[in-house]
Amino acid sequence: MKRNIISINEDLCNGCGACVSGCHEGALKMIDGKARIISELYCDGLGACIGDCPVDAITIEEREAEPYDERAVMDRISKKGEKTVLAHLQHLKDYNEMEYLRQGIEYIKEHNLPFDLSSLEDQPQKTEIQKEKMKENNEDQPKMACGCPGSMARSFTAPASGVGYQPAVAAAPQSAEPVSQLTHWPVQLHLLNPGAGFFKGADVLLAADCTAFAYAKFHSHLLKDKKLAIACPKLDHNKEVYVDKLVEMIESSQINTLTVAIMEVPCCGGLIQIAQMAAQRATRKVPIKKIVVGVQGNIVSESWI
Repeated sequence: MKRNIISINEDLCNGCGACVSGCHEGALKMIDGKARIISELYCDGLGACIGDCPVDAITIEEREAEPYDERAVMDRISKKGEKTVLAHLQHLKDYNEMEYLRQGIEYIKEHNLPFDLSSLEDQPQKTEIQKEKMKENNEDQPKMACGCPGSMARSFTAPASGVGYQPAVAAAPQSAEPVSQLTHWPVQLHLLNPGAGFFKGADVLLAADCTAFAYAKFHSHLLKDKKLAIACPKLDHNKEVYVDKLVEMIESSQINTLTVAIMEVPCCGGLIQIAQMAAQRATRKVPIKKIVVGVQGNIVSESWI
């Protein structure tokens, strides 16, 4: 399957080994003076090792790779002791990979490992002085491979209203300011990791780019309680990648439902075809809903297909 996984430029690698010690999952090893990935099974593709490399020899790429296995990682690193395991679990928490974190904690409990999990509990909010110090040292910015920093995967709670991300609240009165229902980033299908934790068991909305501009209730009606992926079946390139990613969402992330929102224009039908191709290739079945939005902002039709 295709997923995000690290890539090491051996010409740049100076053999310092910092990335190996920083990879608590045990995916990296020093061989012949160079850092090499020894098992794709153990690489979570989140790129924590990138920040440890002093020569920028590590990047993240999307390619065919074995699916990441949290239980296999726990089998491997539990023998290294409590500090290594807790560092690994904290890494998952920092990247908001809560499903993998749950699996790791479950493994500890199943095997009766005497590890203190209290450090994984929510920490008190940092003081303003601490926050300013982090900004000065650039510690508040996630490290990312070369390329656009905006493609860094992140998951969050949909904002209640106004500016900034706030805890979810009860539905606001109709007269209140509209509420964003977006819970993760990025959203463009080419940039998304289909194995990201926020897709696990989720209801997914695959929306044509134009639908959010045409339909005024896009957030409240279409996106609410769903995870978003957007694409343009006419202008986007390499649509086969889209099919592969949807297959992985269905198979590995085991999404619950797939809703495809398109415009009423003929070229938009290609997005339905992509979803149906993915459903046909996947061995696991998932319900697909088709929603057609009119160019004047109305819902033309809504049906399961």
